[in-house]
Amino acid sequence: MRRPEQLAEVIREEVSQIVGFELEDPRVERVTVTDVRVTENLRDASVYVTAEGTEAEKADAMKALQKAAPYVRRQLGTALNLKYTPELHFLRDTVEESAARVEALLSEIRTESQAEPSPSPEIQEGTGEEEEKGT
Repeated sequence: MRRPEQLAEVIREEVSQIVGFELEDPRVERVTVTDVRVTENLRDASVYVTAEGTEAEKADAMKALQKAAPYVRRQLGTALNLKYTPELHFLRDTVEESAARVEALLSEIRTESQAEPSPSPEIQEGTGEEEEKGT
């Protein structure tokens, strides 16, 4: 594993601890750190998070994290004892939300297809014969 990936994993664990246990802002109570990506020069880290609640609550949680970023960075620097602690950029991870939306759409399609009557066997046979003649 390369250095940025190793550092990203350590940062993810530490930031999860800091956000989960040290920040006392109620807006970040339901925030989960899902991934961290560190640039090649180790100067910047994108911290992907998910938040539960309404869109307004999620937006408030992101604002709270942006405001707490300098504190989290200081704590991270103390914990990791690095020469240079990466600048933290909190980003909303929408992968799970997108996956849930796709699953809901697929479920809706399955429900609709089960509700429609299937074509009669005579139509299916006729379709097959037409394909054979055309080829």
